[in-house]
Amino acid sequence: MVRNIANMVPQFDQLRYSGVGAAIEYAVTALQVQNILVIGHSKCGGIQRLMTHPEDRHPPFDFIDEWVKIGLPAKLKVKANFGDLPIEEQCKHCEKEAVNLSLINLQTYPYVKMGLANKRLRLLGGYYDFVNGTFELWEFEPRFSHLFST
Repeated sequence: MVRNIANMVPQFDQLRYSGVGAAIEYAVTALQVQNILVIGHSKCGGIQRLMTHPEDRHPPFDFIDEWVKIGLPAKLKVKANFGDLPIEEQCKHCEKEAVNLSLINLQTYPYVKMGLANKRLRLLGGYYDFVNGTFELWEFEPRFSHLFST
């Protein structure tokens, strides 16, 4: 299990985010996991920071702001589609879109690509709404990956 701010998976990069990359590599190659599940949750502070900074004019964080930028494509999609909604509703949409973006980013890891190609690995998304006590689960559908091309 890997936990981080906003439950984000960055794109494959051997120089940055090595902790997340190492966990993914070990899980897929050594442990040979069959499923990778990325779970977002309601009232996520990391997603709120992504959605409101720098517009909120709060002072920057040294590490958090750089980290949540991973989710910028999800933010842009939500702002384009739901920008007229209150920020709380935008955040709720982004909490789910950030999961989808992480599932797309997982495909940039060579061992994940291989596991998917060999049908030994599945990518799943989840969303826990602890306010309402509900949990949504979905399987990643590659045909939607173009939505977040960067």
